[in-house]
Amino acid sequence: MGLLVQKFGGTSVADADRMRAVADHIARTRRQGSDVVVVVSAMGKTTDELIRLASDVSRSQPGRELDMLLSAGERVSMALLCMALSDLGIPAASFTGSQAGILTDAVHTKAKIVEIRPVRIKDAVASGKVAVVAGFQGMSTEREVTTLGRGGSDTTAVALAAALGADACEIYTDVSGVFSADPRIVPDARRISRISFEEMLEIAATGGRVLALRSVEFARRHNVPLHVRSSFTWERGTWIVEEEPGMEQAMVTAITHDTSEAKITVAGVPDQPGIAARLFRALADHAINVDMIVQNTSSNGMTDISFTVPKDDLETSLTISSSLAPEIGAREVSADEGIGRISLIGAGMKTSPGVTAAMFEVLSKESINIEMISTSPIRISCVVRDEAVERSVQILHEAFELS
Repeated sequence: MGLLVQKFGGTSVADADRMRAVADHIARTRRQGSDVVVVVSAMGKTTDELIRLASDVSRSQPGRELDMLLSAGERVSMALLCMALSDLGIPAASFTGSQAGILTDAVHTKAKIVEIRPVRIKDAVASGKVAVVAGFQGMSTEREVTTLGRGGSDTTAVALAAALGADACEIYTDVSGVFSADPRIVPDARRISRISFEEMLEIAATGGRVLALRSVEFARRHNVPLHVRSSFTWERGTWIVEEEPGMEQAMVTAITHDTSEAKITVAGVPDQPGIAARLFRALADHAINVDMIVQNTSSNGMTDISFTVPKDDLETSLTISSSLAPEIGAREVSADEGIGRISLIGAGMKTSPGVTAAMFEVLSKESINIEMISTSPIRISCVVRDEAVERSVQILHEAFELS
């Protein structure tokens, strides 16, 4: 008898009918001989509604109290799901993040998991119960309720699977797997049956919204096989596993896009050691996640530094950069929110020269200008104008024959 961790997102448990359908699927999994630990998100748009409610009543929103509020959504889901399982004759017990032994650091609203002590979960499973755990939350080293930020339920599920030595972690969502591009933009995008952790990390980091980046990092570190499936069709989806000898190495596996970032340019800074270090240290100290960075070739001892940040952090990033400008001798600081990023991802790029040239040629034929470029051994990313993003994805998907 194996052990499966099954995670159900907000759309999967959005209402009473969906909740009962999930309970029925869990019951069938149990009857097929597997032990099951379940991780649930808040129902539907509950978390967004709680955030909106907090904004209506408070401008300050202390992090501790916000975490207390947001963690309530998953507690509702876990209790209701246990009730639905009870009606099917399946014994179940619900656990908050702290009861499940999920220990985090002390950063409110975006805490990171430090350790998992799943004693009560193991006891529940050993007694024949389905353990239903509230995702997205834990208890800090200071014994406070914390939440893990967006995608936190994915991270909860993978971390529990690693701690419990589960055979696999199944992520149920509203899509039937990982696709070669966003099907809303490319209707004939292909579902990928099997993909490596490395490729999935790049997909998650460059705009693929199927899995949270932290959950994929956790799965790779602990070698937890992931299975992304639809909770509406229950069909087989995409397996995310370690790269195996003989595993098909597609030149390009997927194309992703992201319009959630903005570009900041710090112009006219002295081209000398220490300038970039001071700028990016100040941003790091404020937990700003800088992505792409480009520094122009020096001219007359001066250069420009451009970098991208999440739009949610743009105002803070601009404030920090502008306050540093006099110290580092910058001429001006400007922002551009009208950008988007497109990325080609594929393990086969490591042994397939010419992918970069082909990408640039395809975009050039459509008169799409490239503003920034970054690469890894299995990824090429370009920043273009946001209005050109969808067309870029479509023509690249066709050019690399990914349908």
